[in-house]
Amino acid sequence: MTAPMVSMQRPPTALAALMRPNCGAHDVHRRQWAIGGPMWRLAAGLWWCMIGLAAAEDPPQPYVEEPSYKMAPHLLGAPDGFRERLADAGVTVLADNTSFYIGNTNGGFTQAFDYAGHGDYCVIADGGKLGVHEGLYLKLRAEHRYGETIVGNVGCFISPTLIADLPVYNSEEVYLTNVLLTQELTDAFSVFAGKMDTLDGDMNAFAHGRGKTQFSNMGFVFNPIVGATVPYSTLGAGFVFHPDDGPMAMVTVLNSNDTTAKSGFDTLFSDGLLLSAAVRVPTNAFGLPGHQLLGGTWNSRLYTSIAESYIQYPAVSTPPIPGSWCLYWNFDQYVFVDPADAKRGWGPFGRAGVADPDTSPIDAFLSFGVGGNVPGRRRRDDTFGVGWYWASSSPQIGSLITSQFGPVGDGQGIECFYNYAVTPAVRITPDVQYVVPALRLAEPALIAGVRALMSF
Repeated sequence: MTAPMVSMQRPPTALAALMRPNCGAHDVHRRQWAIGGPMWRLAAGLWWCMIGLAAAEDPPQPYVEEPSYKMAPHLLGAPDGFRERLADAGVTVLADNTSFYIGNTNGGFTQAFDYAGHGDYCVIADGGKLGVHEGLYLKLRAEHRYGETIVGNVGCFISPTLIADLPVYNSEEVYLTNVLLTQELTDAFSVFAGKMDTLDGDMNAFAHGRGKTQFSNMGFVFNPIVGATVPYSTLGAGFVFHPDDGPMAMVTVLNSNDTTAKSGFDTLFSDGLLLSAAVRVPTNAFGLPGHQLLGGTWNSRLYTSIAESYIQYPAVSTPPIPGSWCLYWNFDQYVFVDPADAKRGWGPFGRAGVADPDTSPIDAFLSFGVGGNVPGRRRRDDTFGVGWYWASSSPQIGSLITSQFGPVGDGQGIECFYNYAVTPAVRITPDVQYVVPALRLAEPALIAGVRALMSF
């Protein structure tokens, strides 16, 4: 889908109405990343860091996996109640609601507060407990969003409240984003196939959490550099190597286009395919746990516009270009671990990435910050985070946006949050952000508000 050319003199209010989730771009007068030059040297250097920091005997590592009913916080359900008995029999039911009351207090296009949220409903069936097949799992996830987000008020592309813009921006319908079968072939090797969402792919101990439990801004939930190549929810298959204390490796083949709103079988691989691979290596710098992750994607579809799934720019037409790629990296490193609880600690994190400047509006990305559990013993379940990101726009794509919407520059942002655990199942999070939108017609914005997560 493409949009007709419009005047550069579009008023800011109309321009804001076209904004869809999320930020990030850069002055069109900037250096390019050559495919044969610094991009591959960067990848080689990051890989050396991953291998060089890995310890022969790794300390216990935090690992992102599907929660069990007993480990997941929940408001509803008594001990030995129906849901617990159902989980013991092999069917785990999880649900939560994340709501935001957040606003643009200064700058951007419009100063206003909005209310928005996201509902997440997940069922995990254990084939072994159900007597079907040992090691077989079925995951069903339904999602919906509601309310008004502040993307248009701010005038950014990288959403300050990512989860409130998913699974489909500006739609309040309920979508089935996961129908995923996983078969464990060994304790350390699994294969999977079905419809899946991709939000969990860029794991990080301090900056992940699907935008619900840690940072809210897209720039800290995962690496936006993948936005041009990776759809939010689509059909695919792959395998994962996941030893308890060693490197984790995942390879996935996905449909090239987003099919969140439909099954996707009628268009499976009709426009090409997406190849994705990532390796996450545990490290032991200074005797403390951490991770290095290196990944890459390649999408073979024909690119004719900059419209994307995660970063939904206006559908500005581009010259037809076959295929697109990106490389991304992240790290987390504990600098403090609670001697009384190895799961509590805090430390720095960071992300970096490069992408094809001919197809990706963001062709370079960088973020750093610090986060984790609040030091001290009084508020053991509280967490915090402070981070900064920078998103550079491709000169090729930036010039197309400039011709329709005015000057384009680098997108930047800072986010600070404090996650207050009222109970394990109820978390209140004050949040402050300072965002420099990529669109230069929008002034730098000061965003403030609160997020509430309730797990049922």
